[in-house]
Amino acid sequence: MSEQLLLRIPEAGRRLGLGRSKIYALVANGTIPAVQISERSYRIAVSALEAYVRRLERDAEIGPGGDGVDRGAV
Repeated sequence: MSEQLLLRIPEAGRRLGLGRSKIYALVANGTIPAVQISERSYRIAVSALEAYVRRLERDAEIGPGGDGVDRGAV
């Protein structure tokens, strides 16, 4: 069987190495989109997790100044 496309919140947390509460917070603030499949049940697309990681990597490359210049430790 192929890889699951939608993950439960705890599964998404395990994939990212983050706790359930942190994943719920990222979903609540819109950082990671989730789909509601019933009144109390949400799923996160694997592609949404991959996009989140790509954003984190891109932001790390850009650095805190936002211009791509590595200024080292302050």
